[in-house]
Amino acid sequence: MLENAIPKFIDYLKFEKRYSANTIRSYEDDLRALDVFLKQEFGDMELKEITPAVVRSWLASLKDNGMGSRTIVRKISTLRSFYKHLLRNGIVDVSPMTAIIAPKTNKRLPVFVEQEDMAVLFEQVTFPDDWTGWTDRLLLAILYHTGIRLSELIGIKETHIDEGRKTIKVLGKGNKERVIPVDPRLIDAIKEYRQHKRAELESPDPQYLLVTEKGRKLYPQYVYRVTTSYLAQVTTIEKKSPHVLRHTFATHLMNAGAELNSVKELLGHASLAATQIYTHNTIEKLKDIYRKAHPKA
Repeated sequence: MLENAIPKFIDYLKFEKRYSANTIRSYEDDLRALDVFLKQEFGDMELKEITPAVVRSWLASLKDNGMGSRTIVRKISTLRSFYKHLLRNGIVDVSPMTAIIAPKTNKRLPVFVEQEDMAVLFEQVTFPDDWTGWTDRLLLAILYHTGIRLSELIGIKETHIDEGRKTIKVLGKGNKERVIPVDPRLIDAIKEYRQHKRAELESPDPQYLLVTEKGRKLYPQYVYRVTTSYLAQVTTIEKKSPHVLRHTFATHLMNAGAELNSVKELLGHASLAATQIYTHNTIEKLKDIYRKAHPKA
């Protein structure tokens, strides 16, 4: 039964693939939702009894309930990974997913903040001259200058900063390490922050670079709140989040002529396909320049 196979797959994602807690939760939610549907519509079913027609009936019910194509595609991806695991372990002989075609989705260009707006953020916006202000400004600077993910930001340790080489070591997805070169001015800002940390806080966490005014490691909601608040002061884009600054970092590099492979390495993408979406933003920028500048446009 599906219900019995889910825990082993989740353990595989957790201990072998080392996926993040949020990703694992997403996989589990998808599989639990399918399990509920099967029990309601078909009763208890063995895994080998789940045919392409059964899977299609679940996907159709999701669509009928108003679920978007992107979410359905993600659920199909979950099932494909699940059945690959089952096949690898000899639990099933055939995957019903080989006959499932994912619905087409419109590609959404990554949302990013304009370069002029980022300049306003760091040059004109006033940050409080206290621990909160120093932390907020530095976390925003690191996100924009490195393009790292939120989880990677709060995971930066003191030992990950190489002031001499002017680099930051980052622990990415799957515990893969990468080293990111950064602007000397960012290193100077980190140095100053460390000095404040030793002078202002009583017993700050000795391991992690960025901490709250109580000296504890930053948490995701804190970073989200800060990012949303400060971006709202300089841009009118609808979506404002730490990941938008990751998109902004990559887009600004591509617009300045950076090589795609180099951007891929900096972002820690596993494949070039994940990075190529930023070339679309660059093309849109070129089209905009052409429309504004060419007399026949």
